[in-house]
Amino acid sequence: MRQARFRDPTGATRTGAWHNDGTLSFGGDVYDRDAVTILPPCEPSKIVCVGRNYAAHADERDEELPDRPLLFLKPPNAVAAHGDTIRLPAGKERVEHECELAVVIGEQCRHVDSAAADSVVRGYTCLHDVSNRDDQDRETNWVRGKAFDGAAPMGPVLADPEHLPADATVETYVNGERRQHGTLDQLIFSVPDLIAEVTTYMTLEPGDVVSTGTPAGVAPLAAGDEVRVSVEGVGDLVNPVARAEQ
Repeated sequence: MRQARFRDPTGATRTGAWHNDGTLSFGGDVYDRDAVTILPPCEPSKIVCVGRNYAAHADERDEELPDRPLLFLKPPNAVAAHGDTIRLPAGKERVEHECELAVVIGEQCRHVDSAAADSVVRGYTCLHDVSNRDDQDRETNWVRGKAFDGAAPMGPVLADPEHLPADATVETYVNGERRQHGTLDQLIFSVPDLIAEVTTYMTLEPGDVVSTGTPAGVAPLAAGDEVRVSVEGVGDLVNPVARAEQ
């Protein structure tokens, strides 16, 4: 099943089934997706992101491959939904797209063995790791580069694990042109290994997200662009781009 959180015409927040005919259903009611507001598929207390998890992306950034997952955090203020406008930080010249598969955690967990990692996964979604390189390349903890408001659009759906092929494609399209392409079998560190590593150091809560890294092809965004992050078996996350005011 693919589910989406949405606000119906009465203002109530619902979680309903996402159908291929452009509708959502909840409690016997059917809604046209254009008549509701799509919300992020979960409300994470934190997003744990992984850097350089595709060799070709490390190459294009002229960086060495890590010997363990390179982890950083995006806070809740970074979360945005399908259809929300990505606002490029004012005064920044190089803000780039990064398409990623995101894992949504289903239960509170700590010290999860990689062999048991599937048991704590609620589902999968698309995530756009919007990255302000002007500041990322100047700082160590990437707060300005990765944690600004709206820097983690997610959605539109939460897909059950059986929908995700082991070699699923992960892609970015900007104005209809493909910019990034990778497959999950190219990950340096697998989803189970990432969950095991993250939970060695921190407790994950229901709704928390582990985002798995981006393939090669990152490039700058510009005001007026439309970005589509596509994960095979999950769906398409689409966001327009504008420049934030000073």
